[in-house]
Amino acid sequence: MSDLKQYTFVDYKSSMNVRWCPGCGDHAILNTVQKAMAELHLRPEEVVVISGIGCSSRFTYYMNTYGFHTIHGRGSAIASGVKVANPKLKVWQITGDGDALAIGGNHFIHTVRRNMDLNIILFNNQIYGLTKGQYSPTSKHGFISKTSPFGTVEEPFRPGELTIGARGHFFARSIDKELKLCVEVFKEAANFEGAAVVEILQNCVIYNDQTHQAITDKEHKEDRTIVLEHGQAMIFGKSKNKGLMLEGLMLKVVEIGKGGITLDDILIHDAECMDSTMHLKLANMEYPEYPVALGVIRKVKGEVYDQQVERQIERVQKDNPIKLSGIWPPMAMFGKLSELQFKACYESRHEICI
Repeated sequence: MSDLKQYTFVDYKSSMNVRWCPGCGDHAILNTVQKAMAELHLRPEEVVVISGIGCSSRFTYYMNTYGFHTIHGRGSAIASGVKVANPKLKVWQITGDGDALAIGGNHFIHTVRRNMDLNIILFNNQIYGLTKGQYSPTSKHGFISKTSPFGTVEEPFRPGELTIGARGHFFARSIDKELKLCVEVFKEAANFEGAAVVEILQNCVIYNDQTHQAITDKEHKEDRTIVLEHGQAMIFGKSKNKGLMLEGLMLKVVEIGKGGITLDDILIHDAECMDSTMHLKLANMEYPEYPVALGVIRKVKGEVYDQQVERQIERVQKDNPIKLSGIWPPMAMFGKLSELQFKACYESRHEICI
């Protein structure tokens, strides 16, 4: 019999009332994160949930884990500090398209570049909801809002393109309605060593309702999305009769059985390819020209920042000529002080020494 405790999603629910709007996609994301944690057998006391500011950032209050509701855009920085300070913790960062990609954009891209071992869930509803409906960095060109009454004149960020462009090692995407897929990509992200970014296409029922409706309604979603699986052919459609091929350097949607196209002609998804060219093409696909890619798009091993820091500290301490056990701060901080000088300094707490 397994020694693992059998957790259920209820074990990760806090006693606080969930205060998101009825019908908000955040409810589904919260439930699927809790279900994923239960299937991963994560002990609540080893999990930390970090958030910034926004509707999604209330997430921390609803989790029966450690949590920190921080300041706008700084979730990545604080989550990084938590992970470096205690690498044994499982750190999940909850953020939105405004929190992560506007005020927090600099922190986000450098966290991804460093490959910090974090699970970053990016709620993308293409709007600022908490502040009552301003356009965000992912709002579509021409989008009308309180801050763009005549339509935005900006091209939006694509979170996948930004992640991969920042030399990201893991990027996945799901839809708030796709509960099973959400659970699976959250588990993939949790098991990945490094910065795992998961974009969730989420609906804001108040300020940007049905923003993803073209690809999420039951009648059309199978023909307008493609769920990618590593090592499997890139096929989609209600009848699984559509697929992706390369025509020159461009992706092309084809119909299997027409024009001599067979299943053997369809591209095979390789999420683990170090070269990001195909991953970038897949992440950037948009309806109606292409199906929107869901599932794990990129999953590539790489050096992990917090692990390297931990090894570096161990190496520096090992090589330091001054060996003192049980005394903090580490001797490496004290340069040329002799052991006797350090002991006298530490015991007297002279400010000049520290």
